[in-house]
Amino acid sequence: MNMMMKKPPVSLSLQQLLEDVSQRSGIALKQDIAAVSQHLPPLPAGWHPNGDDAAAIPLGASDSGAGYQLLAIEGMQGKLVTEQPWFAGWCSVMVNCSDIAAMGGRPTAVVDALWCNGDHKLLAELLRGMRDAASHLGVPIVGGHTNIRSVEANLAVSIIGHANRLLSAFAARPGQILVAAIDHRGRFQNGSLNWNAATMAPAERLRGDLELLPLIAEQQLAYACKDISQAGLLGTVIMLLESSQCGAELDLDRLPVPALASLNDWLCAFPSYGYLLTTDAERLPQLLATFAEREITAAAIGEINDSQTLTVSWQGEQRCFYNLREQSLTGFT
Repeated sequence: MNMMMKKPPVSLSLQQLLEDVSQRSGIALKQDIAAVSQHLPPLPAGWHPNGDDAAAIPLGASDSGAGYQLLAIEGMQGKLVTEQPWFAGWCSVMVNCSDIAAMGGRPTAVVDALWCNGDHKLLAELLRGMRDAASHLGVPIVGGHTNIRSVEANLAVSIIGHANRLLSAFAARPGQILVAAIDHRGRFQNGSLNWNAATMAPAERLRGDLELLPLIAEQQLAYACKDISQAGLLGTVIMLLESSQCGAELDLDRLPVPALASLNDWLCAFPSYGYLLTTDAERLPQLLATFAEREITAAAIGEINDSQTLTVSWQGEQRCFYNLREQSLTGFT
């Protein structure tokens, strides 16, 4: 993700705010997934459906640890790879670990596929970023594919992990409470919408923060979870609703925004640590307290319903942002 920030108008209506977010967030990139999802073959019987942050492959009772083996992959945008190679290498590992955590899992190992046009300095920076992130997050790099004679530079990284108990976007149900948990201790990276709260954080803190998600899953404090992606907060909500075939009412007045960000930019941000979860009224206090204990900002920002639309309210106004009955997003349901 490398979308740039822009200064918003001094005063916006809700309609203008939502139009701005629609144009600047990465929601359109998620719509591209529909071109692929329609061609995927059916999964084996009993497997977890496609559309979550990671594939979840059920392990039999005789397999070590049982639960689910998790598998995910992320490709870095070419502009980020060439202009900020160290940061791209770092992010390639970080976003994969976040995808595993969003499923209630712990990362096991990563592999990479690296293309480079013979620029050994860029190559070294990409790998240094990957190595630094892997060391910080405690996940080994165990192999990959290398081509340093390609026309341009690209990077993709894949990860495996394990979950004892799943968190899943497919588990959202009407009546559940929508919670946003985002690390505010960061800043936008180099004028982009990448909210970086990771690269300067102590390794112990990063590992402990990621460990919250599998603990939340195992303690059954939440039902559904989705890693906030380059589609931004609203786009990620849509993906969660599409998977669960639900709708939601979201109140932006309840969304905490860091001092270094405008509401416009925050709704479009790709945070290094940001998750949407659903829970119920009984579990909500403990879920919020779990994040607060590690100084991660979490708040209830809406409710799940059966409308299959995302309705947003702000400063006394209310508007429909997306209607899944009229238009799918990724095609995964």
